[in-house]
Order: sequence, then C-alpha cells, then structure tokens
Amino acid sequence: MTEMGTVVAIGEWARVQGWGLAGVEVLGGEDRAAVQHSWDSLGYDVSVVILTPAAAEALADRLDGSALPLVAVMPP
Repeated sequence: MTEMGTVVAIGEWARVQGWGLAGVEVLGGEDRAAVQHSWDSLGYDVSVVILTPAAAEALADRLDGSALPLVAVMPP
C-alpha cells in the first residue's frame, strides 16, 4: 500500500474553508504575507497544495514547477 501525503489549501478563508470538510488541511491567506507564511510552514509530508488565484499570485516567485508539492490553482 502506498502512503498518501497531506493535501493543503491556502488562500482567502471564504474560498478555502469548504475544503476542510473533505479532510484537506486549510491554511490562512488573507494577504500576501499570510500566504507566504503558510507556504513556508508546509511540512515535508505535503504532496498537494490547492491555491486560490490570489494566493497563487502572492507565491508566483516561489512556485518553481518542481514535482512536489503538486500545485493546483482554483478557477477565479
């Protein structure tokens, strides 16, 4: 059996809170600094990060296209 990593959602609370119902860890991101803090706090067990468009914009210079974590951006 393969162990799955953690799935995290980062962004504005109103856009990400529902992901918690599906077992996703929800991290804050109401402004650029909060998004960057949440990103920097990700553990090594995180395999997927779901970002709001605003969070993706705040992290544009940090998203390098590496394999992990896999990053998905919500539609606007």
